[in-house]
Amino acid sequence: MIIDIPEGQEPIGYVWGDLVPGIGTAAANFSLSVYAHTTLGLREFEAARLRIAQINGCRFCLDWRTDRDGEKVEESFADAVTAWRTTGAFDDRTRLAAEYAERYALDHHGLDEEFWSRMTTHYSQAEIVELSMSIGSWLAFGRLNHVLGLDTVCVLPTG
Repeated sequence: MIIDIPEGQEPIGYVWGDLVPGIGTAAANFSLSVYAHTTLGLREFEAARLRIAQINGCRFCLDWRTDRDGEKVEESFADAVTAWRTTGAFDDRTRLAAEYAERYALDHHGLDEEFWSRMTTHYSQAEIVELSMSIGSWLAFGRLNHVLGLDTVCVLPTG
């Protein structure tokens, strides 16, 4: 871990809440808003989130599963996300969410007219903006957790 964590403190909570409260609290609120205010379906939401987690390598993010009123994606979902191009487990929206997350993280300059034509066929403009903001939050904060080593010893919150 890159950051010294005081004895008895949980790393992510300490860094996000105590170490830089002005920025960390705002970042945490943004991160939580993505979950609290999404209009996206659970499968497309999780496909994008897990693809970013896979790219970032954040163990906390890889282990996390979004829970919506007791519903979570199936155990095999993460493997399907890895194989988003060929899996039979995804509908068009879910596959596009995984593709968009990957391209957003690794090739945002390559998002061409053909891609946007497919996106606008399946997603409204508001959904595209929401997905973009969600992906941006996961990319930034999951990468922060991993780069600083906060995901090496983490306690998953319940819920």
